[in-house]
Amino acid sequence: MLKATDLRKGKIIKMDGKLVRITDFQHITPGNWRGIVQIKFKDIITGNGSQKRVSPEDKFEDVFLDNRKMSYLYKSGDKYVFMDNETFEQPELADDVVGDSASYLKENDECNIYFYEGEVVSLELPPNVVLKITYTEPGVRGDTVQNVTKPATLETGLEIKVPNHIHQGDMVRVDTRTGEFVERVNL
Repeated sequence: MLKATDLRKGKIIKMDGKLVRITDFQHITPGNWRGIVQIKFKDIITGNGSQKRVSPEDKFEDVFLDNRKMSYLYKSGDKYVFMDNETFEQPELADDVVGDSASYLKENDECNIYFYEGEVVSLELPPNVVLKITYTEPGVRGDTVQNVTKPATLETGLEIKVPNHIHQGDMVRVDTRTGEFVERVNL
């Protein structure tokens, strides 16, 4: 069991019967009043975020998640098939577990899959992925104003904003946490 003051950003705990990841933590001691702990968290299963004020003496169940590195193989109906790189097992993840991460997945990409008591509870992508641009309008020549962007469609169907000098067929690095263009990649 963990006291509320022992919680830190990124820690996974069981709160109200649900697995949650702490996204922000603040211990507040206002003058000569009792201290409080303000926590923001995300439900690992649903991805819904919330916040809560608790007493510093409140206790929470510490949770251990089994983390395995796996490669994405293919999509079969509404399931995503992965392969464990060590045991070669091929678990199928449902749409609700993969969620928005599907927009960044292409065959043979590696990611971390978290298990709790034998059940898949979460998928974590690498911070950046390299994807090919399948469609974008040509840049306007002579448009040298800083930060001019245009829409681009990637090989996974994701649409992002890219700088004006990026062309169809270019490989780009995309931040999986924000969905933003990072840089053009020369392969």
